[in-house]
Amino acid sequence: MTDRTRREALAGAGAVAVAALAGCADAVIPGGDEGSDPEPVDRTDEEQVTVAVGADAGFAFAPANLIVDTGTTVVWEWTGAGGAHNVVDRGGAFESELTGEEGYTFEYTFTDSGVVEYVCTPHQTRGMEGTIEVVE
Repeated sequence: MTDRTRREALAGAGAVAVAALAGCADAVIPGGDEGSDPEPVDRTDEEQVTVAVGADAGFAFAPANLIVDTGTTVVWEWTGAGGAHNVVDRGGAFESELTGEEGYTFEYTFTDSGVVEYVCTPHQTRGMEGTIEVVE
């Protein structure tokens, strides 16, 4: 095969790939947030709350959005699904290690009121994020 023929073949393959992907711009990624946040789950009056890490086919927190009182400890527990995950506060207050180990836990006690946004950094583009509203 000559260099010119190789270039033409590669150009043709690239054009086919672009055409095949053209309709994928609005595709829903499995485990993604699909554009809507679930309503927060009210867990006020509870001293400790557990959140599953790797829920919904492995790429979600469950429940993803919580309302808790100041002084509440949130325990994130890994399901073992979806590969390695972590829990990272976007504001920098906490960060777990990255692991896929089923049963691994990470906990944090919320002492200040406000809204905390957190993510799994490897899967945040798939919608693996959550919020915790801490109330007095």
